[in-house]
Amino acid sequence: MNSRALIDILQAEVKPALGCTEPGAVALAATRARELLDETVEACEIFVSPNIYKNGMGVGIPGTNQVGLLAAACMGIAGGASELGLSALESVNRDSMKEALRLVESGNVNIHVYDTTDKIYIEVGMRGRCNTCKVIINGRHDQFVHISRNDEVFLHVDLDYGIATVSHSLLTELTIKELIQEVEKLDYKDISFLLDGLIMNKRICLEGLKNRTGAGVGYSMQKAVEDGIIGDDVINRAIIMTAAASDARMSGAKLPVMSSNGSGNHGLTAILPIAAYDEKFPQSDERLARALAISHLVTAYIKNYTGRLSAVCGCGVAASTGSAAGVAWLMNLNYKQIEGAILNMIGNLSGMICDGAKAGCAYKLASAAGAAIQSALYVKYGSVIPNLNGIVGTTVEESIRNLGIVSDRGMTITDKVIVEVMDSTHCRMMN
Repeated sequence: MNSRALIDILQAEVKPALGCTEPGAVALAATRARELLDETVEACEIFVSPNIYKNGMGVGIPGTNQVGLLAAACMGIAGGASELGLSALESVNRDSMKEALRLVESGNVNIHVYDTTDKIYIEVGMRGRCNTCKVIINGRHDQFVHISRNDEVFLHVDLDYGIATVSHSLLTELTIKELIQEVEKLDYKDISFLLDGLIMNKRICLEGLKNRTGAGVGYSMQKAVEDGIIGDDVINRAIIMTAAASDARMSGAKLPVMSSNGSGNHGLTAILPIAAYDEKFPQSDERLARALAISHLVTAYIKNYTGRLSAVCGCGVAASTGSAAGVAWLMNLNYKQIEGAILNMIGNLSGMICDGAKAGCAYKLASAAGAAIQSALYVKYGSVIPNLNGIVGTTVEESIRNLGIVSDRGMTITDKVIVEVMDSTHCRMMN
C-alpha cells in the first residue's frame, strides 16, 4: 500500500460531524429528500437499519431539547442543508426549529425499523402535492446510493457490487508494524489537517467541563481532582477530557466534533487521550499528527473486521485501541511494544456492548480513554497480555481478526436482543 492510499483513508474517515452520527445521517437523508421534493412535505416515511435505530433512539439533537431520529429528520426537513454533509443541521435556525417541532407533532413523518442485515441503511420516501422522491444512504453514514424524484433517477448504485460497503481491505494487507512504519514516512503536510481534530474535540471538552451537561461524568471527575480525591495524572486527564466531550455531545451541544470512521464518539476516543498525553508531556505538532494518524488508521484497521456498527462498543474495542497505539508511539515504545498495547486493549474491553448513543456513553468513553493510557503504560513497564489468552491469538493481527469474528458474526443475536430490550423499555416509558 502506498502513502497516497493511507492519506485517502484518513481524508475519507476523519471528518467534522455535528451531533451523533446516526441522527446526523438520518437528518442528511431527509434534508436531501426535501431539497429534491422542492415543495411542502405532505408525508415522509423513513426506514432505518436496526443499528441506526439503536444508536439514534435516545441521543440529544444539537441545539434542542429533543432526542431521537424523528426530531433529527424533522429538523433536516425544516431547515437542513445537505451540502454540509453530516453537519447538515448546522443551518437550522429558530424559525425552522419551530417548523420541525410542528412536523414532529403532525404525525406526517414516521420512522420504521427496516429488516436488513446492513449495519447502515437509511431510506427516505417523501411525498408532496405534485412530486415524490426517494433517497437511500447505505454502507457509510454520508454515502448516497440512490436519489430519485418521480420517474427520474439521478443516482443508483448496485449494492451487489459492494460500492456501498465500507472496506479498507487494502489497509489490512499490512501488518500493524508495517502500518506504523508507513505513517512514519508520510509527509507532514499531508496529515497536518488531523491537528484540526485536536482543536475541535478539545473545544467541546471544555463545554462539558464548563457546564454540567449530559451525565456529567467529566465534570464530576474534574471536581474530584479539584477536591484532591484523585490526582491530575495522565490517565485521569484522558478520562476527564474524553468523558466531558461526550457529555456535551450526547446532550446536544451545537458544536462539531472531528469524527473517526463514521462516529463522533470514535473521534473523541481516538483523539482526546492523545491530547491528554500532550498536555502532560508536550509534543511537537508533527509528532502529534503522526500519533493521530496511527490512532485513526488502527481504528480503521479494526473496524474493517468488526463492522461499521455492531453489538460491541466501537469506542471501547476500536477507537480506544487506536489511541492506545498512538500514545504508545508518543512514548517512544518500539513496534513490538505498540503491538502489546493493542493486545492489552483486546484482552480488556472486548466485551463492552453497544446499547445505542445516549448520555451514558460518557461512562464508556471514560473507561475506554483510561484503558488506552493504561494499556500503553502497562507495556512500557513490561506487562503484556500473553498469547493464546481468550481471543488473543499468536500475533496482533490474528487477535484483531478474532475480535472481528466475535464482534460481527458472534454477536449478531446479541445485537438483536439489545434492540428488542431497548425498544420494549422505551415503549413502556411512552405508555
